[in-house]
Amino acid sequence: MAQTSSRIDTRRRKAVDTFRSAAHTIGTIEKDMHLFAITRGQFSMIDAILACLDQTGPAALSVWTWTVAEYEVQCLKRLQMDDRLTSARLIIDVNAKKRNAEIIANWRRNFGPTSVRYTINHAKIATIETDEYRLLLRGSMNLNCNPRFEQLDISEGGPAFDLIRRTEDEMPYCDDASSHAEVWASAKIETAFSPDQLQLFNPSKVWAK
Repeated sequence: MAQTSSRIDTRRRKAVDTFRSAAHTIGTIEKDMHLFAITRGQFSMIDAILACLDQTGPAALSVWTWTVAEYEVQCLKRLQMDDRLTSARLIIDVNAKKRNAEIIANWRRNFGPTSVRYTINHAKIATIETDEYRLLLRGSMNLNCNPRFEQLDISEGGPAFDLIRRTEDEMPYCDDASSHAEVWASAKIETAFSPDQLQLFNPSKVWAK
């Protein structure tokens, strides 16, 4: 029994150095799986999301990103047209508010007025949730392909997924009229730094609560 359990655990927990597509790298999605992959940037976070959706079917999606470049706009438009999305949430850095106003407005039209969360963000994360699976994707890769070393982790279920979902649910909603200070406060940055430490990152201004 112990040997069987060990074989199952080995199959569910993999580490790969891959030169192949997102679908080939991810393989078959299983309960309690964990995959760590090093790529050469041949696929993006969007490609990984789509490869997972091919297996999970209709799902609730959340995407965390820092900014949306022109190519990534097309990627996000591709997601918005995907009828496998039962709902979608975009967690995006507040600096994208003006630069990506059109794609943010389109996202809201597709997924609802509160489906976009402005915050202070540099994380690259996605969640895919169905009745059967709770997938958490995280890594160095952006929404677009980038020909250099990248890494990707995918896990199913567990405390990491619960942490991200709880963080999303507790994140205050900031609309387009919200001040930078309000968005800054929503990320709770000041609970992790002293005012003196924050001054090192932004000597001209420390956002007040």
